[in-house]
Amino acid sequence: MSVNPRMNRLFTASGKCLQVALDHGIANVAGFLAGIENMKQVIGTMVEANPDAILVTLGQAHWLQDLPQKPKPALVMRVDPTNFYYVPTPKHVFCKLLDDAVEQAVALDAAAIVVNLLWAPDQPELHRQCLENVARLKPQCERFGMPMMVEPLVMVPDGNNGYKLNADIQKTVALARQAVELGADIVKADIAENLSDYHLVVEAAAPRPLLPRGGSRVPDQQVLERTYALIQQGAAGVVYGRNIYQHPHPQRMVRACQAIVHDGATVAEAKEILEAGDRVAV
Repeated sequence: MSVNPRMNRLFTASGKCLQVALDHGIANVAGFLAGIENMKQVIGTMVEANPDAILVTLGQAHWLQDLPQKPKPALVMRVDPTNFYYVPTPKHVFCKLLDDAVEQAVALDAAAIVVNLLWAPDQPELHRQCLENVARLKPQCERFGMPMMVEPLVMVPDGNNGYKLNADIQKTVALARQAVELGADIVKADIAENLSDYHLVVEAAAPRPLLPRGGSRVPDQQVLERTYALIQQGAAGVVYGRNIYQHPHPQRMVRACQAIVHDGATVAEAKEILEAGDRVAV
């Protein structure tokens, strides 16, 4: 079956998409939960802001799909919990694919699923697990017309018994290309230290749309400048989590980022949207 009907639910006619990631609870890391303690409330807030999609897990998808309103964001479902984010890193790391993941996503009317493609220099078994997960999912996704979003992440030891993202963009380029070679319909990749080089990752993912992820919380100005730079570099949108759901005004941040992604707004114009409510309050 063709993935195009579901891809059209995610991406606008201009080929752009803004997703809000709320799947952090599946990582079993307490620090990720700040801002998403009450998922019913959080998802309700995000739906009012109306991003193109919301990324959640199997167990939280009902908060979105049970809402009767139209229009509402498309559902993207995380299907592979991992313990790789634990600190200290466990002796045995895993990335476990949910059973019948695609059929469960179809039952929930998801527009796409997302799966990890993790790489670290001293974790070859973890990379092998991720490769097997993607390979198992691809024929199922083809059968049901379910877009598969692959998330290639290059990690290195951080010296504190954990891992951090590798700043070497060439490694991200290579892993993004591997995601495409394995059949990704969408690539969700980490950002680059030097955003002026990000077109290299976009080119590696072509012809698949590339959606950079947001990572840890950073100042508002940096979020807007980063979003603008990524779109200028050819990204098809962004997938932001903590920079939206941990923001004191998440709906305004969604709308500010939407203005850049969909309307070609400048950083200054997006900042006006983000700060408009503060001025009204005064």
